[in-house]
Amino acid sequence: MATPGTTNATTNATTRERPVRLAVLGSPISHSKSPALHRAAYGRLGLGWRYDAIEVGSGELAGFLDRVRGDADAAWRGLSLTMPLKHEVLAHLDGADRLVELAGAANTVRFADDGTLQGFNTDIGGIVRTLGEADLRRVHRGVLIGSGATASSALVAIAELGAAEVDVLVRNPDRAVGVEELGRRLGLVVRVRPLAELADAASADLVVSTVPGGSDLGIAPSDALAGTALLLDVAYDPWPSALATAWLERDGRVTHGLGMLLHQALLQVRIFASGDPFEPLPDEDGVLDVMRRSL
Repeated sequence: MATPGTTNATTNATTRERPVRLAVLGSPISHSKSPALHRAAYGRLGLGWRYDAIEVGSGELAGFLDRVRGDADAAWRGLSLTMPLKHEVLAHLDGADRLVELAGAANTVRFADDGTLQGFNTDIGGIVRTLGEADLRRVHRGVLIGSGATASSALVAIAELGAAEVDVLVRNPDRAVGVEELGRRLGLVVRVRPLAELADAASADLVVSTVPGGSDLGIAPSDALAGTALLLDVAYDPWPSALATAWLERDGRVTHGLGMLLHQALLQVRIFASGDPFEPLPDEDGVLDVMRRSL
């Protein structure tokens, strides 16, 4: 009979030999650039980890997590989450970071060594970092288009940049109740407005559009808004979006969602590597460079 120590060593060795797996989940997911970003990062880090895109729709996450827990052929390390799972995953988490609790949305899950699921929100940091690359580090007045999970993260990011007031433009104001309540908790003056007011909106420092790629709002921005505000359109496929095109036609400044995607993915790689979004990677500048070139 093997001693307890021998049994543990054998078990650990078996665990180490299983391939490490990660994935991005959502629906639709075939367009995702996350696999290219993550594979570039793990290649640079010398990690033979597998990262895939897997179609998981609304109501299917619980079943997927059950299958992952029962997967004897792989050591699952983490998941990236996109539409429509950023809210749905909250019910399955055993723990979450402050940003998840604040925004009410998680886009990252790490499987801890004890089998628990830990949730993180890297969208907020991704937004702040990509705006910094566009030389926008302070915001007084912002405009937010949309009211979903990404909109909540964007609102937190706008608050972290020092905003005092934010107009939330939506087609259906009833769907913006959660964003409005979040704004109050953040100490912001939040005004929910019909989307049609985009056409005569006043000047601002920043506009963040969180509507899905390919959506045409059917409304052009006012000259005052496009002439003063940087537009961050989280969409990147197709590009330019209809809104970005309208902005550029008015000689406005635009940055697209690939920057946000890049920087939030870097934070995810940190989490998957060490469990800590604040722990820099070895040769992080080199990792970021190969990730950027993969897009």
